[in-house]
Amino acid sequence: MTSHTYRAIQVSAPGKLELVEHVVMEPGPGKVRVRIEACGVCHSDVGTVDATIPGITYPRVPGHEVIGKIDAVGDGISGWKLGQRVGVGYLGGWCGRCSSCRRGDFVTCQNQAVTGVTYDGGYAEFMIAEERGLAAVPAELVSADAAPLVCAGLTTYNALRNSPARPGDLVAVQGIGGLGHLGVQFARGMGFRVVAIGLGADKAALAEQLGAHCYIDSQTEDPAAALQSLGGARVILATAPSSKSVSPLIGGLAPRGRMIVVGVDGAHPIELSPIQLVFGLRSVEGALTGSAIDSEDTLGFSVLENIRPMIEALPLEQAAEAYTSMLRGEARFRMVLIM
Repeated sequence: MTSHTYRAIQVSAPGKLELVEHVVMEPGPGKVRVRIEACGVCHSDVGTVDATIPGITYPRVPGHEVIGKIDAVGDGISGWKLGQRVGVGYLGGWCGRCSSCRRGDFVTCQNQAVTGVTYDGGYAEFMIAEERGLAAVPAELVSADAAPLVCAGLTTYNALRNSPARPGDLVAVQGIGGLGHLGVQFARGMGFRVVAIGLGADKAALAEQLGAHCYIDSQTEDPAAALQSLGGARVILATAPSSKSVSPLIGGLAPRGRMIVVGVDGAHPIELSPIQLVFGLRSVEGALTGSAIDSEDTLGFSVLENIRPMIEALPLEQAAEAYTSMLRGEARFRMVLIM
């Protein structure tokens, strides 16, 4: 190390992002220090930046789509080496003691370390990460591409692979944005019959480019009726954070079909009729990212099927600009900070 400080973008008060210098820390037991190469800007960063997460404390460095190289290791670390490239996602490390962990359900750990929320995240040149939150990054992926895959990619990949859909089944992906453009690619790679649902005829070409077999423009036709004309969806992956656009889609599910919600609209509820659920045995559920080994699976599958995010890269000092672009929906389709 030639310097004892590093640059970081921290939130000092709700809505206030500022460039600061922090002292480089040594990792404690069970932790590593990561020299960050890239960090994606995710809509969930709103929880930290705009204080929508109850109990958030400041100052805090946001960011949970982190790719970098291990720069130092604490006591008790095994299986990881200096210089190894790793990813750190939203769920930064499970406790191993709560009832969820004791049952092997690490995603719902009740004492989860949450990257960029309970400890400093990746809008920085360095971070300290827990060993349990590390994912190995394949050499075939450049860091800027890998960053969104450990959150947006993981979220859509895990939701689809854990769904009841099987190769050849009709799977609809609602929204062609930061999550949806990856969801379409993963769905095609898994062998599903993929329908993309978006707003406007101008999205049709992109949907086809991403791998969709069919595109439904919800501005000009009823997407539920269109899905039923195709036989009904075994799974609908709802990626856009708009409950208003999600609610009508439930009618597009086939009998025993499932809607999986990954786009979060915190302001409005999803409205549905019990008749839609009971008479047809349909269901609605949520999906929450995944564990570090799930991240490795996502990265590996992305290499196997040549799946990549569409990104716009900016330097660390332009984090506020990147965040604003993401928030306004101007990003095409993931903003990534490069250190």
